[in-house]
Amino acid sequence: MSVTTVKKLERYDKVIDCMPDKSMSIRSVLFNAYSIGSATVKNLLLSDDVLSCIDCVRRLGASVELDGTTAHIKGAPFVGGTLDCGNSGTTARLLIGLLSGLNGVFTLIGDESLSSRPMKRVTDPLKAMGARITDTDGHLPVKVVGSPLHGIDYDMPVASAQVKSAILLAGLNAEGKTTVREKTVSRNHTENMLSEMNAKLSVNGAAVSVERSVIYSKDFTVGGDISSATYPLCLALMVKGGRCTVKNVGINKTRTGLLDVFKEIGADFTLSNVKEGAEPTADVTVKQGKLKPFNIGGELIPRLVDEIPALCALACFIDGVSRVSGARELKVKETDRISTTVAALKSLGADIEGTDDGMIIRGGRPLKFGVADSKLDHRIAMSAAIAGAAGDGVKIVDAECASVSYPNFFGEVIGV
Repeated sequence: MSVTTVKKLERYDKVIDCMPDKSMSIRSVLFNAYSIGSATVKNLLLSDDVLSCIDCVRRLGASVELDGTTAHIKGAPFVGGTLDCGNSGTTARLLIGLLSGLNGVFTLIGDESLSSRPMKRVTDPLKAMGARITDTDGHLPVKVVGSPLHGIDYDMPVASAQVKSAILLAGLNAEGKTTVREKTVSRNHTENMLSEMNAKLSVNGAAVSVERSVIYSKDFTVGGDISSATYPLCLALMVKGGRCTVKNVGINKTRTGLLDVFKEIGADFTLSNVKEGAEPTADVTVKQGKLKPFNIGGELIPRLVDEIPALCALACFIDGVSRVSGARELKVKETDRISTTVAALKSLGADIEGTDDGMIIRGGRPLKFGVADSKLDHRIAMSAAIAGAAGDGVKIVDAECASVSYPNFFGEVIGV
């Protein structure tokens, strides 16, 4: 166990280059490693989760050569073996789907945190496609024995990009058409990338269909991760006179729930240097000012689920009652993020309570110095850090877990 101390910030005025997107980094590595040909991926996030993905595809037979944040990837037919996914749920769930229709026997393992996260939400629809999968009481380790698959028509009970992606990847090697329907569209990086890589994929509203396809390598430049940008942007809104610009932020419409919340609370923010495309980017600038409480729920949740702990930290500094509802998905992240967010912010004196599917935050009371336990969840560590920096300081237990998605977060964002 280690402890990192964050001191109270008297001012905050920063210009930051956005961390590359973790979801896109993992997908660009995995898809190119499985494809025919060679590709170059630029601006790759070199976080723990992405490095776990790189290790897995190397063990499967692909070649990945790193040159700084550029990866040169040569695809290969995947061979069987044991794959350590570390803490990366995206890597584990996408691999289970992709490997289900391939020849070979594959065993997926992970660290203690990942091994506690549910896998049945992925394995059940895959088994309906004919996959031969053995799990450990619904968790990792998971054994996949490649087998012939057939397409299915699947209605997602809860919007999840990881589950959707796993089914679509299995559909690349299934007989017939595979269709996934969501009540609310989750992040669509998988659909965007596979479409550019020759997959027979179509999108009709909240339904995505794929047929058996051979995919070919494709060069990608990874955009900035709006989930990572959330922390400095929220911190600037929490510190009196605060200001921050985060450059090259991904503003894919399935990911911009954060900006919708900024509009709702009356935040002073602007977008500049907008670059259009399937994965558009922009520089986002915020300035601190009077804010209104928020009410987050419904169709907004899938578009900002990873940003909710940071937004709850922000709510502590807004007079009035802010609410999050319809967010049961938070319970199956690296931790139960409803309980861990509540515990971390309560340790600093916040008036916050958890509900069955969200949180209620009564903001506007000063936060005090305290000790927050990250529970080895990167988003809890970073959310506690910005709350402490804008409050009266904080000691964070196992803060280094932030490197899962944001290497050097404390140096770059907080200044520790």
